[in-house]
Amino acid sequence: MALVEGSTEDLTQIAKAAHAWHEGAPLSDIRRSAPFVQLTGRFEVPDHDPVRLTESEWQHLRTEASTQERPAYAALVEAAYAEPALRALYPFTSHWALRFSTTTRPYLSIVGPCLLADDIEQYTVSRGITGSGLIALAATAQEAAAAAVRELPSSLGPVTSGAVVPENSRERWS
Repeated sequence: MALVEGSTEDLTQIAKAAHAWHEGAPLSDIRRSAPFVQLTGRFEVPDHDPVRLTESEWQHLRTEASTQERPAYAALVEAAYAEPALRALYPFTSHWALRFSTTTRPYLSIVGPCLLADDIEQYTVSRGITGSGLIALAATAQEAAAAAVRELPSSLGPVTSGAVVPENSRERWS
């Protein structure tokens, strides 16, 4: 998971960024020493509060989705974020599939369905990452997010830290 990213053809700038990273510089100092570096916003939460980490991950996900050439995916991320029940969960993606967890990284506790957006702006809500275990097909991202909310357990509490190794790690995905 990238904490910084960027592109430059100036190897001196790359060396400056690598040196600052190696020396343990804060991310903002790396950005100052190598201007091509862009902070992703991930995990820039000093106290590692799970709720604030969740907010940080949502912001990163929204920013990343808005820069992709996949408007249906960006719409899905925004629709999920607009739903308070989904926004309260830690979001993560794999292969353009949006999932949710009740714990932060590294040990995720998956909850609820998987949301997928295809290139023709049809949305799938399913139990599996490949669309298996179909729950709903939706014409809009908002409909897909609403269907996902209906599938959530009613007794979800606030997101907790996934930094502690769970007792039964076979039930977790990281």
